[in-house]
Amino acid sequence: MTIWLRTFVVALMLAVTAGVAQAGVRELELLSSYIGDWRGQGALVGGDQPEPFRCRLSVAQGNLLKINYTGRCSLVNATLSISGTIAYNDEAGRYEAAMSSNAGYTGLAIGRQSGGRISFDLREQQKDRAGGDVRIGARILLVGNDSITVDFEVEFNNSGEVLTASVPFSR
Repeated sequence: MTIWLRTFVVALMLAVTAGVAQAGVRELELLSSYIGDWRGQGALVGGDQPEPFRCRLSVAQGNLLKINYTGRCSLVNATLSISGTIAYNDEAGRYEAAMSSNAGYTGLAIGRQSGGRISFDLREQQKDRAGGDVRIGARILLVGNDSITVDFEVEFNNSGEVLTASVPFSR
């Protein structure tokens, strides 16, 4: 190979590598814009009467191309804790979110990006304490870099009862 051809191949490889690295950097900058402490409130709807639902959410820098979050929501007679990560998977070219809770819920979702929004829908089937089937879901919506909304839904398959809560967060 001539020196010119080798130089061209090396330059091409560096350009491709720099482009891939730059793509992940942009996505990490977007995720990093959510770092901080957030508070929100809503109501748990679907029971006998709506119950106030207050939450705190802390978002921190994680490893590589991800952020970590932990949250706690208080109801009249219960506390829900959640934690997880939101990452940009540079290889797959997409956002991914993982969530777990003290209620035994765990989920993984692919982020759907539309304009300035990224939406994650996490769904899981599990058993309640009486052994009945329960569908649990959570939706995390990141808008711009100044809005987070988390929607929760629990459906008791045996009774058809559905409990929902939507919590808009602000700094």
